Amino acid sequence: MRKTFSFTGAKKIIFGNGSILTLASHIKELNAQNPLVVIDKNLAKTDLLEKVANVLIPAGIKFTVYDKVVPEPPIELADEGAKIAVKNKCDIIIGIGGGSAMDVAKAIAVIATNQGGAVDYLGLNKVSKPGLPKIMIPTTAGTGSEVTFTAVFVRKNLKKKEGMNSPYLYPELALLDPELTLSLPPAPTAQTGLDALCHAIESYTSVNSSPVSEMFSLEAIALIAENLRTCVHDGKNIVARERMLLGSLYAGIGLANAGVTAVHSLSYPLGGKYGVGHGLANTMMLPAVMAFNLPAALEKFTDVAEAMGENVEGLPA
Repeated sequence: MRKTFSFTGAKKIIFGNGSILTLASHIKELNAQNPLVVIDKNLAKTDLLEKVANVLIPAGIKFTVYDKVVPEPPIELADEGAKIAVKNKCDIIIGIGGGSAMDVAKAIAVIATNQGGAVDYLGLNKVSKPGLPKIMIPTTAGTGSEVTFTAVFVRKNLKKKEGMNSPYLYPELALLDPELTLSLPPAPTAQTGLDALCHAIESYTSVNSSPVSEMFSLEAIALIAENLRTCVHDGKNIVARERMLLGSLYAGIGLANAGVTAVHSLSYPLGGKYGVGHGLANTMMLPAVMAFNLPAALEKFTDVAEAMGENVEGLPA
């Protein structure tokens, strides 16, 4: 007999090529007019901010930019960004980029309306009231941060990674436009894609999974296994990019509802102490953790293998 389970997530998800063009209308739907756009500093050097401006300015929406985000973001960025949001009287936070930009954006949103600083909200359910509305726009198919309640940071003085975990970090809107992933180079495409695969496999084999989360996780495994190599070697293939982003989304939904296994726990020290990228660190840990967990979840790992296109005849089912 199955245990009782619940299922949560972002309040709204919009997925489709060119969906970035609808951003202004969604800001207005959330009764906002003064966004803070949080973006990776390297991504800010591309034409992406120009695309955002071309959508927002004609709609009468002026915006402030916070472009200090770096991979494996130090927690101080969240406090700095929150001060800018308050100073400019921003009423909505838009995170654009990979997981780092979206995590910083989600944290800024809650710090801006709650007292204290980012370190006060590390852990589980430390945020006492809702933050500013949040729209997350991923430019990688990897972290799934657009649909999770977590924001992860590096504490450089302690040489470790820690996360904020609160339902108040769920975005009001996840806006996924596969066209925004077309320019991602092969190396980050591979690393973020493998991060998504880790999310999918871990959440599917987690003891906290449910029939609903398993549905998303297993489909994510299939989509990622089928399309990641194509995205790495043929980055302009919009069909593969679309399916890969969908796989990342599904993996994020599975992650948010079932959690992960030891892969993430073991990878955090690599990022916090040695600066190893999150996707790469997870990928390094995945094979050993799968081997360790295999005897306890033979049927589930058979499902994983089948979803990845392997012949599972004769294996437990």
